Amino acid sequence: MPTGGFAEWTRRFEDERERRRAQGDPDWGRGAALPAAVWAGIQRFQVGENGDGANLVGKADQAGDPDYARAVRLFVAEEQNHARLLARLLAAGGMPRLTSHWSDTVFVRLRRLMGLRLELLVLMIAEVVALRYYRALRDGAGDALTSEVAGRILSDERRHVPFHCERLHASLAELPRLARRPVMAGWRLLLLAATLVVAADHGRGLRRLGTGRRRFVADVMASSAEVVSAVLAARPDANGLECGPEVRPPRLSGPA
Repeated sequence: MPTGGFAEWTRRFEDERERRRAQGDPDWGRGAALPAAVWAGIQRFQVGENGDGANLVGKADQAGDPDYARAVRLFVAEEQNHARLLARLLAAGGMPRLTSHWSDTVFVRLRRLMGLRLELLVLMIAEVVALRYYRALRDGAGDALTSEVAGRILSDERRHVPFHCERLHASLAELPRLARRPVMAGWRLLLLAATLVVAADHGRGLRRLGTGRRRFVADVMASSAEVVSAVLAARPDANGLECGPEVRPPRLSGPA
């Protein structure tokens, strides 16, 4: 079913692509020095960013909106650029990349189970968790190159969440009204479970970044309430620019 507003998203993604080209890469020659636990977290997130997006693109094509399909391709390209940036950061620190990680395998399999709606709900879990992780990495790394890379990725992720919010709003509008809130309540429960796993798996690294496990979980869940509100809103912003928790300054604890 065609949805409105995605021509504007396509323009925004294309504008950002041109801005990145003009900006160029960080100065990788500076090198990077981080605690081992922080490097381990970067390795795992790099695996998660490193996908071809073919399954999502195929489902977007089937949705019947060429503007949305084009925007999804540009979104996937940004995610692939994140994987490249993190790979270059690892190389700058003399660290190897991982070829796989169990958490990424689980997320990919869940996303491929059903149609576009489930794919986006699972993807949104990863995006909301990533927002908090990259903010912690940007603010707590204590390494100039790492902070720059994390800041660039965070800037992109702050656009990705409202982009997915807008499509999910249209998708959930196709469900009976009484089913919409239970779907998003279930999404928050899955998000909580995933966040607890990430907090446990990355606990040592998060502590080195100045963000404890409890704070990390609390911040992710606080931001998720705004995602739910945006997805269920009766009248979301027509061009998607106001949808989601990270377009405006987030109401989260700690430095923004």
